[in-house]
Amino acid sequence: MYVLADCNNFYASCERVFNPSLNGKPIVVLSNNDGCVIARSNEAKVAGVKMGAPAFQIKELIQRYNIQVFSSNFILYGDMSRRVMSILASYTPVYEVYSIDECFLDLNGIDADMREYGLRMRTQVRRWTGIPLSVGVAPTKSLAKVANRIAKKFPELQGVHVIDSEEKRIKALRWLPIEDVWGIGRRYARKLRAMGVNTAYDFTQLPESMVRSLMTVVGWRLQRDLQGIPSIEMELPEKKDSIATTRSFDRDYNTFEDLHERIATFTMMSAEKLRRQQSLCRRMMLFVETNRFNEKEDFYSNSVLLKLPFPTSSSLELTQFAVNGLRKIYKENKHYKRAGVILMDFVDANLYQPSLFFNSNPKHKSLMEAIDKLNNKHGKMIVRLASQDELTHKMRRLHLSKAYTTNVDELIEITI
Repeated sequence: MYVLADCNNFYASCERVFNPSLNGKPIVVLSNNDGCVIARSNEAKVAGVKMGAPAFQIKELIQRYNIQVFSSNFILYGDMSRRVMSILASYTPVYEVYSIDECFLDLNGIDADMREYGLRMRTQVRRWTGIPLSVGVAPTKSLAKVANRIAKKFPELQGVHVIDSEEKRIKALRWLPIEDVWGIGRRYARKLRAMGVNTAYDFTQLPESMVRSLMTVVGWRLQRDLQGIPSIEMELPEKKDSIATTRSFDRDYNTFEDLHERIATFTMMSAEKLRRQQSLCRRMMLFVETNRFNEKEDFYSNSVLLKLPFPTSSSLELTQFAVNGLRKIYKENKHYKRAGVILMDFVDANLYQPSLFFNSNPKHKSLMEAIDKLNNKHGKMIVRLASQDELTHKMRRLHLSKAYTTNVDELIEITI
């Protein structure tokens, strides 16, 4: 059996954990620079807030329904996600973190009452983190997705639904509209609707040859998975082929020093991720863009690809290369709004054979290990370059909550 554990309204739930007065109130979370809605509580959905709606377009709804607005606090959300996933990982040795708020668990070989197992999982996550969880259990991953959706839809199920019989499988698939099937996007949904396929059950009744022709082998595997035949395997964590850190700024930057600081910060963030997967970088690209909405200035965008003289994961060396690249594409008298650093062309740090002439400074390895250890223990920016500001993210976030779990100065205060 497979489990899909999904945190309910995750971003809104994270805000409620540390501010219980928000319980029962409509909440929306905005994207970077407070641009548009990326998360809504159930109450906000009832109020008519659409996913992706620009913030300025929902001002009237915010006032009418007293909607609580928050800027995206990804440091808090990421830390809460890690806590939830660490709890879920204790229930099985085989699991797949599918997204920041979803995790698949392979329970094959575990002899237990699956409903009781799911309820225990849900109770523990809620008790230890305060995050509400929905649990779907089924013989395949796609059916676990369906079971999870049912668990969310019907409160009488207490957040857990198990599809453990053919009768339950067919009933669930007949209930689920085709456009809500995991892995079927809008384009395929329109085509299937035109063919008279209105539910997930209808999809499972199509001839295999037709599904292969329309949706290739990926669609065929999905069909078999929905039929109860395990065909979508668990995906184990893999090393990334590239690592990117890109951001829009809180304001327009017009000096080299401002961009220098951002590029240094982005490179440090990327280098930390690079070391985490034990890789070395051989190429890097960086780009800058001006504000495309500034009518007083022609839009300028440029990038540079750098081939490094040796593979490295040292923040010091990568930052030096990045700043040299920035000098090649920086133009004076421009107002920059966005920039980014992308590391690519990796080699395994444990397998790399050093060159005879050009290599990364061997002293940097121990230094980077010490920096990563300190930053992981005391905060991401406790040790940084002199050229960096103390802020990792510089964005317009007028409604930002505190970093309750990662900043000792912002711990929740309890008055007795």
